[in-house]
Amino acid sequence: MVKHRVITTAPGKINCYFRVGPPREDGYHEVASLYVAVSLLEQIEATLREDGELQLSLEPGSPVVSDPDNFPLGPNNLVWKAAQLLREHTGCTLGANLHITKRVPIAGGMGGGSADAAAALVACNELWGTGLDREELGRLGARLGADVPFALMGGAAIGLGIGDQLAPLLTRAKTQWVLIPASFGLSTPRVYSMLDRLRAGQEVEVPQEIDPQVIKALMASDAEALSQLLVNDLTQASLALAPELGTVRDLAEGAGALRAMVSGSGPTLALLVRDAEHAQQVMTQLGDEVGVATLMVTAPAPGARVELSE
Repeated sequence: MVKHRVITTAPGKINCYFRVGPPREDGYHEVASLYVAVSLLEQIEATLREDGELQLSLEPGSPVVSDPDNFPLGPNNLVWKAAQLLREHTGCTLGANLHITKRVPIAGGMGGGSADAAAALVACNELWGTGLDREELGRLGARLGADVPFALMGGAAIGLGIGDQLAPLLTRAKTQWVLIPASFGLSTPRVYSMLDRLRAGQEVEVPQEIDPQVIKALMASDAEALSQLLVNDLTQASLALAPELGTVRDLAEGAGALRAMVSGSGPTLALLVRDAEHAQQVMTQLGDEVGVATLMVTAPAPGARVELSE
C-alpha cells in the first residue's frame, strides 16, 4: 500500500575489531570486523510525489554538517542513489521528497552515509509499497556500499568479505561509549590507500575470523576486558593522515576512558567507558580541561526502521 509520509532512522556504527587484508584486484580489501550499531541515528522523512521526481533537502543547523552549501542534494548523495536503485529494481514510477537529518559525523568512520542509504531504502520501500523484505533490501544495500547491509541490520554482527558477509550476534548486553567528532573528515578510500602505502613490501594475510575473546567480552558487556582487546588496522593510516588524532586519543585516556580508538577509517574517536556515570565524568573532564566536544552513545542499537508511516 502506498503511503503519504514515512519517517525512518538508521544507526551509525563502531568497529570494535577491524582487521584489514591486502587490496584485491577490484580495489576493495577483505576484512574481519565486529560491528556494533550505536544510538546515534540518521533520519529520513519521505513524502510522496506522484510526478516521479526525487527531491532531497537537509535539516538546517546540524552540527555535523560544517558546510551546508556544499552538501550534495542530488544524484551524488547516497539517499538519492538508494531511492533510484529501489525504483530501478522494482519498476516503481513514484517519486519522493526526502528530508535528511544528519547526526552521525560526515566522513567520520561511523558509516553515516551508509546509514542514510539504509534509512532511505526502508523509507521508500514503505512509502511506495514496493514490498521488499529485509533480505532483498540488504542485497540492494550492498550495491551501494559495504556498510549499508549492517546499517539495515543493526545490533552487533561479525562482518567478513568486504564487510558485507554478516553474521548477527544475538546480544542485548549494553556497552557505553563517548564519541569525539573531529572538525574535519577523512576520505575512506584515502585512508585505505595510506594503509597500503604503509604496508608496502610486507606480507599481509587475509583475515578469516574475529578474535573470540572480543566477542565474549562484548556479549558479556565486560568493558574492562573489551578495552584490552579493541583493535583497528586502519589506525596507523588515520594517524599518518591526521597526527593530531593521536594527541586527542592520549588526552581521552588521560581523562579516564578505558580505551580510546579511531572509529573505522576515522577521524571520529570512540572512547569505551564503564557506564553512563563514567561517561559523564570523562566528558566533563575533556570539556573542562581540553575543550573537546563529546557525545555519549549506547550500543548495540536497532537497525534501520520505520518510526512513522501514514
